[in-house]
Amino acid sequence: MRQLSEDYGAERAVSDGSAAGAERAPERGVVSIRGVSKVYDNGFQALRRVDLEIRRGEIFALLGPNGAGKTTLIGIVCGIVNASEGQVLAAGHDVVRDYRAARAKIGLVPQELTTEAFETVWATVSYSRGLFGKPPNPAYIEQVLKSLSLWEKRNNRMMSLSGGMKRRVLIAKALSHEPEILFLDEPTAGVDVELRRDMWRLVRSLRETGVTVILTTHYIEEAEEMADRIGVINRGKIILVEDKNVLMRKLGEKRLILHLQEPLERIPPELGGYRLSLASGGVELIYTYDAQAERTGITSLLHDLNAAGVRFNDLRTQQSSLEEIFVNLVREEA
Repeated sequence: MRQLSEDYGAERAVSDGSAAGAERAPERGVVSIRGVSKVYDNGFQALRRVDLEIRRGEIFALLGPNGAGKTTLIGIVCGIVNASEGQVLAAGHDVVRDYRAARAKIGLVPQELTTEAFETVWATVSYSRGLFGKPPNPAYIEQVLKSLSLWEKRNNRMMSLSGGMKRRVLIAKALSHEPEILFLDEPTAGVDVELRRDMWRLVRSLRETGVTVILTTHYIEEAEEMADRIGVINRGKIILVEDKNVLMRKLGEKRLILHLQEPLERIPPELGGYRLSLASGGVELIYTYDAQAERTGITSLLHDLNAAGVRFNDLRTQQSSLEEIFVNLVREEA
């Protein structure tokens, strides 16, 4: 007996939902989240008045520490979790009033590797398509499996696959019914670096076909590598949504790193007005500055270094990473 719960309520897309021909709500983003809150029966408030618009055809990364509300928010959009208040539209369909139509637009790759151990890859993916009332389409299933490098494994039982291959099968299941929106909840958790990069390439190719991709991840470099926009959630609240490049330009600090001719034990008092620190046993002097400021202070720093008798052999600049920006944002909200 198959465990239909592993398909995150997909069976409801066949047997449940509103009547045929339900009126579509006006479309905003391809996913539109307005005023969504969630309070569990034990009193824990997982989400607090979340507003979020996901644009059609983008890769959106949702970042946040453990317990921030990422998985709860995905669950509400996918109809797995009931919101305490607020409204969610998926491709213009209300996920509560018009569940069947909304859920048919969504593919979900969960964190857990939950698959039927004794089924073949082909049967597993084909069965998921049938749950959404889609007619058989072997050519499409073949295309999906080939795109995920699963074609040679199509007759293998799930129990024989590695963790990375099982992760690919979950993506194939999520794509089996040709969704417009794909949620990836920690898609590369527990897979090696090579497979992770393969999945990055796959996600980009999905976007090129018009699929909107929303991913949660603990790997900051994953968001930095792939995302068009980034949202940061903490303690159930969205604290920032921004285009990735704009975010890094706005919030990212730059560092001027000077390699000194002679190591310093401490920063000279006459340089106390600058944001300076020592590294590498006093051989490196690091100046942190705002690259967007009208004046960076670099010219005056170099003048004052010379006046203080501090000489250097080389210098280079370094941009803050997205990880540093994320850590600073969460710390400010703590």
